[in-house]
Amino acid sequence: MTEKIWLSNYPDNIPTSLEYEEIPLQQYLTRASNKAPSKIAIHFMGKDITYKELYEESLKFANYLVSIGIEKGDRVAIMLPNCPQAVIGYFGVLYAGGIVVQTNPLYTEREIEYQLKDSGAKVILSLDILYPRIAKVMKDTHLEHIIITAIKDYLPFPKSLVYPFIQKKQYGFKVTVEHSGSNHLFTEVIKVSAAEPIVQKFNIEEDIALLQYTGGTTGYPKGVMLTHKNLVTNVQMCSAWMPECILGEEVIMGVLPFFHVYGMTTVLLLSVMRGDKMVLVPKFDVETTLKTIQKQKTTLFPGAPTLYIGLLNHPDVGEYDLSSIKACLSGSAPLPIEVQEKFEEITGGKLVEGYGLTETSPVSHANFIWHGERIRGSVGVPWPDTDSAIFKMDSTESLPIGEIGEIAIKGPQVMKGYWNRPEETEMTMRDGWFLTGDLGYMDDKGYFYVVDRKKDIIIAGGFNIYPREIEEVLYEHEAVQECVVVGVPDPYRGETVKAFIVLKEGMSVTEEGFNKYCRENLAAFKVPRIYEFREELPKTAVGKILRRTLQDEDKAKTLKIM
Repeated sequence: MTEKIWLSNYPDNIPTSLEYEEIPLQQYLTRASNKAPSKIAIHFMGKDITYKELYEESLKFANYLVSIGIEKGDRVAIMLPNCPQAVIGYFGVLYAGGIVVQTNPLYTEREIEYQLKDSGAKVILSLDILYPRIAKVMKDTHLEHIIITAIKDYLPFPKSLVYPFIQKKQYGFKVTVEHSGSNHLFTEVIKVSAAEPIVQKFNIEEDIALLQYTGGTTGYPKGVMLTHKNLVTNVQMCSAWMPECILGEEVIMGVLPFFHVYGMTTVLLLSVMRGDKMVLVPKFDVETTLKTIQKQKTTLFPGAPTLYIGLLNHPDVGEYDLSSIKACLSGSAPLPIEVQEKFEEITGGKLVEGYGLTETSPVSHANFIWHGERIRGSVGVPWPDTDSAIFKMDSTESLPIGEIGEIAIKGPQVMKGYWNRPEETEMTMRDGWFLTGDLGYMDDKGYFYVVDRKKDIIIAGGFNIYPREIEEVLYEHEAVQECVVVGVPDPYRGETVKAFIVLKEGMSVTEEGFNKYCRENLAAFKVPRIYEFREELPKTAVGKILRRTLQDEDKAKTLKIM
């Protein structure tokens, strides 16, 4: 198998192998509370919550779950934005011995029904404004209980009084749920329960902590089974990658949603594991984020390229003091080099690209932050105790340095498998290797490069075209704020290249202008044949541009014309 040539590049202060704690995930919170009970664990819209308060309220939630019938291994869904209840609920489910099922609050009734049925969740913790959606599908799922909370439940006075009026104005309705029958109010749950430890025995290698559903770009979403060990090891790797960060002293920005595995690991779990402070923002807003960074003196800011692009393009970004930022790990999508350079110039901190998938808890590779070589366009090297290889398509035959093939990963953070899908698990797990479905290559220093998803390759006139390469060129154009490149049907070439572009405010470029620019920077067969200008691009909650949605929209338009 591949030689781990990247290990020679590790700086002296980052270990190539770690001694992992043999503990269940929730033990991190128990330890943080015992070590520094009065330390601020969460800052949320003006309210501070200590580690002792977080621990006790998580235990109260756990005891309530047990009282309504949750047993070890039962699934409990959490459908919340970033707020204290999301953290309390998460650890409460684990203390009770349950399995967390993260559910996107933006889901439609159909999507909620599918995920709840597939996971077999018995209880869901969600927002009051989402209650009507859940209630409509409850009879067609395994749900027995709905626990309802509201953003105002953890707002300081007087925000807690004003927020319901803002909410009613924003959504046009107010939901009132009584604490009776199968409906439960989170405020009552915390009030009536005792903060008593629950004794559970855990097999951290086998027991599932989290069912995290994939995006479902290739069919129905699949529940990725992440064990306690998967998550414990990945969060320890994450901490080891930042040796210059001081345990218990960092302030981590929580803009990435916790219902996405990236935000869950790099903010929620990393903060608690290290005893740091997490600053939660329920919804990304550029101005709010800038103000929060300045006021809370954020030091770590995990994000996605679209978040950084949004901040950099704010007209008054230079008016905010962002100098507290030490490091940002960018994931979920390729990081344009221009964005990296400009962000580092403005903040003085470091912004590096990493790589991973839901199936790897999620991080498997990253560039070095302070020491060691950073290579432009690379996703870096495998993390401690992680092996990676480039395999020939649909095999486990390793390819030579520089050749493009499928990226494969092996390590303690790799999933147990897909929930109730043994055949699909077998297709992606080969001899201990997880086949990512991403195409890439490794250079002679052991640095990895992601070329594209297998299914995103554009085959035009017999040429293999990788959208990311074209997107990198477009991002270098001074007028481009965001872009994505897709393949669309073409009667002559089979497929042709189409670019969707969002221009920066005040900028104007014609299709002819972009065509000339691309011809100067790309081989002729890679140059987009079609350009479409948009005000915005569809994205996931974590900011990843939905390439497949744009392709589907384009297909629908074509069929309509025909």
